[in-house]
Amino acid sequence: MEGMNALKPRYEQMYLMLREKIQIGDYTVGDRIPSEKELMEEFSVSRITSKKALDMLVQDGYIMRQPGRGSFVIEHAIQEQGEASPAQEPVSASVRTQQIVLGLIMEDFSDSYGKEMLSEMERTAQALGVYLMLRISFSQPDVEEKAIQMLRQYGVDGLIIYPTRGQNFSPEILKLVIDKFPHVLVDRYLKWTDTTAISSDNVEAARMGVQHLFNYGHRHIGLLASRVTDNVAIEERIEGFVQAHAEGGILLDRSSWLTDMNWTSNDNSSSHLIDKYVKIIQQMLREHPRITALFAMEYELALIAKEAVEKMGLQIPQQISIICFDSPQSTSALYPFTHLEQNEKEIGRLAVNNVLELIQGATLPSKISLQVKLVPGKSTGPAPQ
Repeated sequence: MEGMNALKPRYEQMYLMLREKIQIGDYTVGDRIPSEKELMEEFSVSRITSKKALDMLVQDGYIMRQPGRGSFVIEHAIQEQGEASPAQEPVSASVRTQQIVLGLIMEDFSDSYGKEMLSEMERTAQALGVYLMLRISFSQPDVEEKAIQMLRQYGVDGLIIYPTRGQNFSPEILKLVIDKFPHVLVDRYLKWTDTTAISSDNVEAARMGVQHLFNYGHRHIGLLASRVTDNVAIEERIEGFVQAHAEGGILLDRSSWLTDMNWTSNDNSSSHLIDKYVKIIQQMLREHPRITALFAMEYELALIAKEAVEKMGLQIPQQISIICFDSPQSTSALYPFTHLEQNEKEIGRLAVNNVLELIQGATLPSKISLQVKLVPGKSTGPAPQ
């Protein structure tokens, strides 16, 4: 399994090797070929990989599988397909299309986060001759589960998944772990497995954002976040927020935290939610008049905070500073928030490259964290005296 074959998925390499042995007579009619378990041990692959290789031999008419006995070379394969060239195409998704096929499942994407990542994934895939199949879950776990099932049934060689929010991972993602199916997670990770996950260094990024506000003299900072239990990235950002205060010797006031702002909505209630959270933020600012800055853990929450502050007649940043994670590319039509910019392009590039390495049987770190950049804008300034 050398040369060009080394670029193919492991199951396909195994298929080609076994097919060649049948064609040159190493295995003759009636011979038993290695079982799933034997192939799994010989090539250090998962059982699902060895099963896929044998299934392809069955589909192409080389062997017959007999439950309880094993897999045996059958006569018509030698007679009808014995002269087949090594380039004969097996019946699999990647070979049908003459390229490796990757499934990509995104929770959603927007100008503020996700769009650049998606574009870079496609650019990287095209440059490598890989086909990318995209499905959007729209933040719905059941849609995500069906997408994983559908893409696996299609026969994709690997998966890249930006998981939906929720306290628990999808059972289908856990199945990928159990089956050792090549996959990479983006933005979230499974703490107790060796699943490869690529995300920003959220702890360090939040520390950087708080330090920026400290440098401007802010000591009373309100925190805005969506439901913590729904998103490990938010959990890490809050951890960084706390660390920065501890390192600076600044006392935390958790009563000035709003950590249940579920702004994502799958129905027509989003405008109602925005109005609701505008009022909640205004109430917090009235109850905590010493707050001089707000740290929004997501861009959408920064927009809501801006509306809340302006409706109170307060000026940004003269009276209230706002900092957030992510922001659309600056244009004259958008308010330029000071924000923490994630390296979406590198996340996208690594996601494609890493899942391809996993398909080849490589072992990768379970968590890959990328640095975040602070981008100054017009929303932060010196704390009012």
